[in-house]
Amino acid sequence: MATCWPEPIVSVQSLSQTGVPTVPNRYVKPAHQRPVFNTTQSDAEMEIPVLDMDDVWGKPEGLRLVRSACEEWGFFQMVNHGVNHSLMESVRGAWREFFELPLDEKRKYANSPDTYEGYGSRLGVVKDAKLDWSDYFFLNYLPSSIRNPSKWPSQPPKIRELIKEYGEEVRTLCERLIETLSESLGLEPDHLMKALGGEDKVGASLRTNFYPKCPQPQLTLGLSSHSDPGGITILLPDEKVAGLQVRRGDGWITVKSVPNALIVNIGDQIQILSNGIYKSVEHQVIVNSGMERVSLAFFYNPRSDIPIGPIEELVTENRPALYKPIRFDEYRSLIRQKGPCGKNQVDSLLLSR
Repeated sequence: MATCWPEPIVSVQSLSQTGVPTVPNRYVKPAHQRPVFNTTQSDAEMEIPVLDMDDVWGKPEGLRLVRSACEEWGFFQMVNHGVNHSLMESVRGAWREFFELPLDEKRKYANSPDTYEGYGSRLGVVKDAKLDWSDYFFLNYLPSSIRNPSKWPSQPPKIRELIKEYGEEVRTLCERLIETLSESLGLEPDHLMKALGGEDKVGASLRTNFYPKCPQPQLTLGLSSHSDPGGITILLPDEKVAGLQVRRGDGWITVKSVPNALIVNIGDQIQILSNGIYKSVEHQVIVNSGMERVSLAFFYNPRSDIPIGPIEELVTENRPALYKPIRFDEYRSLIRQKGPCGKNQVDSLLLSR
């Protein structure tokens, strides 16, 4: 794995703050990858499902709702999810304050492509690649043995405490969600967690995304099209500004977040484990010229050193195994080298039929 970036890192936020009137060429996407802002009426009326978890937990009809969302969309919003609303607001606000710190302060936590941990502005190590209009901060969270306290920001005050408190609440939510996904697939509640490696061995990481104002949002993306490589992702979206777009057929749906909701999406590893019953769906992030955005993605992943393949009980004569097994650390390394690239990586594991 590369230990240094192929070109000098430029803070997109600093670039935006200079008042640059046009998007530099290294951020301009090819025409076929540029965002679509104008949707048809039928597209505008479509929304990812919103699930009230009070109607889901422990209820057969709730399992059917979850299964439908995971089969048809790969995404859903959750309300009454159990994560404290004021904590959500506080941790998002603390990260917003972090990104307003002087650049020299943020660069104390500059990351490298071997672990990605820390403050950064690019994904992938392909030289001369087209870059995304965003900065981020990436932290390893689970297992706790891999946490690196020196990489956790010390400013603003209490941000470390907020990260840990938020992380624990979302971790508990993920454990409950994995049980629900397992049951919705017709498995025992603990089956999917065991397939991921067990509660004490799973991995988790947190990436806070900062999307600066952009002078020409029609030419670039805050985050290029991709599916998430891990198990499930819990997204705390910006409370004011929309930006997440989800692939639907040949088009894109801009997600309108519900107040105090968290957004869940299926990752590639759950697609593999479910033998393609549940789908990891492409998504991307658009930017705008008038407002900055902050979002927090909590990635809940398999144990990194065990092969992940279709669960035996979900392989039948009519639905043979679709994917060859791969260790998550190997899978993640390939993603980190290439950067966001649609669904190319998971599709590369399809067994020839």
